[in-house]
Formats: sequence, structure tokens, C-alpha cells
Amino acid sequence: MDESLERAELPDGLRRGEPGYARAVVALLAAGLASFNALYCTQALMPALTHGLGVDPAQASLTVSATTGVLALAILPASVFSERYGRGRVIAVSALSASVLGLLLPWAPDLTWLVAGRAVQGLLLAGVPATAMAWLSEEIHGDHLAPAMGQYVAGTTIGGLLGRLIPSGVLEFASWRWALAATTVFAALCAAATILVMPAQRRFVPKQLSAGQEWRAVRQHWRHQQLAGLFLVAFVLMGVFVSVYDFLGYRLVSSFGLREAQVGSIFLLYLFGTAASAVAGRLTVRHGRPRVLLVGAAVCVLSLPLIAVPSLWAVVVGTALFTTGFFTAHAVASGWVGALAVRDRAEASGTYLACYYLGSSVVGYLSGVVFHRGGWSMLVLWLTALSAVAVGMSVAVARGARSDTPSAPPTPPATCQRSSEEDVLSSRTR
Repeated sequence: MDESLERAELPDGLRRGEPGYARAVVALLAAGLASFNALYCTQALMPALTHGLGVDPAQASLTVSATTGVLALAILPASVFSERYGRGRVIAVSALSASVLGLLLPWAPDLTWLVAGRAVQGLLLAGVPATAMAWLSEEIHGDHLAPAMGQYVAGTTIGGLLGRLIPSGVLEFASWRWALAATTVFAALCAAATILVMPAQRRFVPKQLSAGQEWRAVRQHWRHQQLAGLFLVAFVLMGVFVSVYDFLGYRLVSSFGLREAQVGSIFLLYLFGTAASAVAGRLTVRHGRPRVLLVGAAVCVLSLPLIAVPSLWAVVVGTALFTTGFFTAHAVASGWVGALAVRDRAEASGTYLACYYLGSSVVGYLSGVVFHRGGWSMLVLWLTALSAVAVGMSVAVARGARSDTPSAPPTPPATCQRSSEEDVLSSRTR
């Protein structure tokens, strides 16, 4: 049976006020809290890992890079897997299995075991960011989708924030192992809530997809000059962003004598990014994507030298400005990908996310090497240079835009379109 006919026979999406709607929103909120808490839970622990395990900052950064790197490689396969076996099933298994593994990580005997466990956790986590928004877009009625999507996005933001704040707070009176245990218990409880509350999918239609089909779609996107430029901007800027927050704790402890809980509070600056993402959407409507993307990338470059100044206030202000610039650029870039890729959008969004998290992994580790060998000033110089490269890429993307409208090849007949998390996010940030 034709897919459009199958969908026509499906029940309507859930509406606000129906029992299933509230359950769906709570379940995906909990999934966001669980997965993004687990994703970056060792970032705030890196100085403690350095002292507790006797490793250098570059080695400690592998506890973050291994997770994001494997997740980057697994996002597209997880998205394809969900098309065949159901998004709800993938989300539930992903959130629960990653959280259960997380409960074992605090007892890793050394860094090698911890990094290996975090890599496996990245593989298990991929199912949530790859499919959560697509699940909502299928199961929630279009008239009520925006608030539900907002709850999930809030869950990912708050989950990532708590993944830093909980362990840094526990470090005030316990070791890194207990700090990691505390935040993984929180993630496991949120994952359990996801399983218990999530309603069964009513509108899912399985699809038969092939690896060759997916590979051709991804390859075609890389041939599109503007899309390729946006993928690279995501790779570089996300790498710089994670590097700043990976190693800022070392700077705050060694240069300003802050305690662990005080260092953890620096992650509250993420809230500047949350606000910037919303503002970026409105600015894009007024001024167009090219200008707002360039402004975001330029703010990243101009703010980084501030964090090299030997003043705590300068470091805080510089980090806040950099966070604002990064989230502005990311909001525009992710939305622009959805606009440019009028065919095979799921693959385009998946490729963007893969580059985004791969940049976190690769650049994050390389930045650790730079920091270990050259110190904070050399790290800031390295990150500023990378951000300047991102500005150059943004200029190239902007020049390639004939107008601030979708510009991709026309969709051929019988093309199978799939929604994904970034497709919906794109509509919110355009």
C-alpha cells in the first residue's frame, strides 16, 4: 500500500487535553533530561579526573570526546533503524540502556575503562537525538506540536546543564566517582520515567530502506556547496564550543582558586545560549540567514580573546558572549540545512548532527593536546584561529546564497521524504 494512503488511514495526532498528549510530552521531556545529562556528565569532572586518575587534560577530555564521537557516527544508522522498527522503541531502548551502563561507569578502575564505557554509552545514546523530534512530529497533532517540541528542547538544555551542575556540586564533599554516580542515577530515573510514561506509537508506518540509498543521499548533500559549508561550520564551531567548556575549569581552579561547585556554576552561562537560539529565529526573519550566521560566528571570534585576560569578570563575560555567538550560529545553520535540503531532509539533518558531534570529539581532543603542551593562552589562540576559519566558511556559504530562500535541486518523483529531529528544529529557528 502507498505510504500516503497508509497515513491517511491512521488516527489523528494527539491534541492538548487528551491523556496521551500529556504522557507524550512528559516522556520526551524525561528522555531529553536523561540523554543529554549522560552525554556531557564528565565535562565538569575533568579537573577532578586529572587529579584522581593521574592523567593530563587531553586524556581526561577523552571521556567527553569518545562519547560524542561514537554518537556522531551512530546518529544516521539510528535514524534509519527507527524507520524500520519504530521511533518509540528506539528512544526507550536508547535512553534506558545508556543510563544503565552509566550506573557502572563510576566504578571504572582506570581511565581506559572509563573512556571505553563512555564510548559505548555514546553508541547507546544516539537513538534519542536521532529520533525524538521525529517521534513528536508524527504522534502530536500539528496544531499542538510547537509547545510539545519546546518541552523536549527544554529537556535537552536542562539535561545538559544538570549533567554539569550535579557532579560539580557533589565534588564539594565527595570524590569524582560519587559525583558521577549521582548524576547517572538522576539520568537513570529520567530514563525509567520515559519508559513508564511514553504512550504507544499510533501513527508509525515502517519503511524499507537500504544502505546504498542512504549513502547516495548523504553524498549528494556533500556535493551541495552551501550544505557542505554548513556541515563544516557545525564541525568547527561545536569543536571550539566544547573545547572552551572542557578546559575552562582548569583555568578557573588554577588561576582564580575557585572551588569545584563554583567552577560548575560557569555552566549556567548555557542559558545565554538558550536565549540566543530564540532571538536568532526572530533576527533571521528580519535580516536573513547569511547576516545572522555571520554575526554569530564573528561574535565567537571577537569574544574569545576576553577569556585570556587575567580577570575573572573578563573570563565570565567573554564566555557568555562566546556562548551567545555559538548558539546564534548553530540555530541559523541547523535551520538553513532544513531549508536547503528540500529532498532527503532526514539525511541532511543527520549529516549536520554527525558533523556537529564529530567536531565536539575531534576538536575537543586536539584542544586538550594544545592546552596540555602550550597552556591557556595557546589554547585561546588555537580556538580563535579555528573560529576565524568558521567565519570564512560562513562567508562562503553566505556568498553562495542567491537569496534567503531554499535553493536545492527540485525533488524528483517517488522520493521518500522522512522527518527528523533537525527538520522540526529547523522550522523553529528559521
